[in-house]
Amino acid sequence: MANKSISMSKIRQILRLHSQGESNLAIYRLTGVSRNTLKKYIRDYNTLNLNMIEIEDLSDHDLEELFTQFKPHQQKRSRKAQELYAMFPEIDKQLKRKGITQQLMWEEYYARHPDGLKLSQFGYHYALWKQQVSPTMHMDHKAGDKLYVDYAGEKLHLVDSNTGELQAVEVFVAILGCSQLTYVEASYSQQKEDLIDSCERTLHYIGGVPNALVTDNLKSAVTKSSKYEPVINEYFADFADHYSISVLPTRAYKPRDKSLVEGAVKIIYTRIYAKLRGRTFHTLADLNQAIWTALEEHNNTLLRGRHYSRRMQFTEVEMPVLNALPPLKYEHKKQVFATVMKNGHVCLGPDKHYYSVPYQNIGKKVKLLYTNHRVEVYYNYERIASHDRMRSPYGYTTLTEHLASTHQFVGGWTPEKFLSWAESIDTVVRQYIYIILNKKQHVEQAYKSCVGILALNKKYGNQRLINACKRGIEYDMYNYKSIEMILKRGLDHPEKQETLPLMPLHENIRGEQYYN
Repeated sequence: MANKSISMSKIRQILRLHSQGESNLAIYRLTGVSRNTLKKYIRDYNTLNLNMIEIEDLSDHDLEELFTQFKPHQQKRSRKAQELYAMFPEIDKQLKRKGITQQLMWEEYYARHPDGLKLSQFGYHYALWKQQVSPTMHMDHKAGDKLYVDYAGEKLHLVDSNTGELQAVEVFVAILGCSQLTYVEASYSQQKEDLIDSCERTLHYIGGVPNALVTDNLKSAVTKSSKYEPVINEYFADFADHYSISVLPTRAYKPRDKSLVEGAVKIIYTRIYAKLRGRTFHTLADLNQAIWTALEEHNNTLLRGRHYSRRMQFTEVEMPVLNALPPLKYEHKKQVFATVMKNGHVCLGPDKHYYSVPYQNIGKKVKLLYTNHRVEVYYNYERIASHDRMRSPYGYTTLTEHLASTHQFVGGWTPEKFLSWAESIDTVVRQYIYIILNKKQHVEQAYKSCVGILALNKKYGNQRLINACKRGIEYDMYNYKSIEMILKRGLDHPEKQETLPLMPLHENIRGEQYYN
């Protein structure tokens, strides 16, 4: 023992104060034990991965035996320890399964070896073994839980085949916490599009989706870092939503949060970078093919101190518990900003099509994210509307629930409905309504005119409405007031030849094919 004069009660006092959150300086002042000795016992205590309840339950003899254990390289292990160390690879693999604990594994071990090591020594030796075989990856990870992603600090290069100019490229690294299965690829940048593409290829490489994606506060993923509620940018959040995966940015100044992926980066420098040295690559595709060849060898290499590889551990333990991939891949989104109009719609400029948003957002500046198939509207990082993308210029896509109560009845109106309604009366009425729909500057104005005209059949009957529409077409007059005047003055009757004031037809007519 490093210091025989220290009693077991003093050790208990040191550990008790440490577990209560006291600093080493405070413990030094309270106990009088040298700082180096304090550090030793606290380090060993943390290595043992025990709590104070377990420490208090130990006798002085057991406690002394626990803290007098020498590291394997300093003293030959006992027969019992040697037998246990041979079991650790399989024990370590089992501990990655959900619900499997160190306590349970010790109980199973002790049931088979009644003269074996006690729980405290079991935990101590397991911790030493973990540090020996994987010094930078000592955190325990459950199967299917987390995927860690980051970029290597050292870049690779492409060579321009014409000029010989070097182009630096980024190297993306992802590693599953449980199996340590690794994915690596080169990309042109760390921008959001490249990051999302790399993450997506990783998910398809492993053939499933873990519960969480851990990033290193990359600007392309995190808009605003925070200890408690970091803000994920809309693009990456949308990608995560598509794959139903949580995003967990690492905490600033918490190196343990990203130790696994940093350890993976160090390994790929040896396993991949070193094998590419001296080789020239002109395209990203050629470089990635070489990376993936070396990557497969890396994933199939036996882990240090174990009789299985990353790939074998992944296939046996982790792959079965991954969530299923969605049937469709993620579509990248483009963005535009727009102000919500007084009618509760925003315009997607490239298509000149209008989409509804909840009426409470009238007058607000919003962000539109769109793909080839969808349009989503965001305000203050919150999605407030989602629509299928429509390409018809000057058309309106409206959800009834977005409208104020006094305007919700408009939501069910479409050109097709009015044309069908008019057709049920007569083809002449349909022709008249068709021109109305094409003639108006605003779709809601046209709809109101159509409702008024078609409703006149209740007062005047179908035949008089048909005749009125014929007269309206004859005089090139297309509005509700004209049809109402014709009917009120009886000008729909053939014998009435009174001349009506002519109104020229507006030249901006879209054509019948617009509605077909």
